[in-house]
Amino acid sequence: MKTSFNVAEAGQGPYRPLAILRWVMVVIFISFGMQKFTPQSAEGIARFISNSPFVFWLQIFGLRGEAYVLGVIELAIAGLLAAGAFSPMLSAAGALMGIVTFAVTWSFFFTTPGVVRWSWSTDPMAWNLTGEFLFKDIVLLGVCIVLLLASLPQSVISSRSE
Repeated sequence: MKTSFNVAEAGQGPYRPLAILRWVMVVIFISFGMQKFTPQSAEGIARFISNSPFVFWLQIFGLRGEAYVLGVIELAIAGLLAAGAFSPMLSAAGALMGIVTFAVTWSFFFTTPGVVRWSWSTDPMAWNLTGEFLFKDIVLLGVCIVLLLASLPQSVISSRSE
């Protein structure tokens, strides 16, 4: 039995509109990637990186360097997702990289001091504007998960649900 990965653009019925999600994520990753090459973005992400147990090591590249590395990664993900319209393996690779990206950035919500105030007596989870900015990444994480699942061979998906 041959298992082949899938491309939403070649799909039928309810599967085909997932292509819209792909192209939205391409635009988002291009935008995010380009922003990393500005001094404002480099300064804005420094505190997230320095407090992260996952990407703190990026500090070895310096303030601008860490932003450049992330920018190149985000532009590469955009490229993989765009190429994924024609190659299901690239679609899966781009979606998986997107999942890692948004899982890490969403973790900043919990690892960056001052973003969330936890309390049992008042609002159990109150966040500031930075927290609101980070919280959106859970939706983008979900989109990348959907794109990855849509790229996987049907035999993989059906064997997981049995």
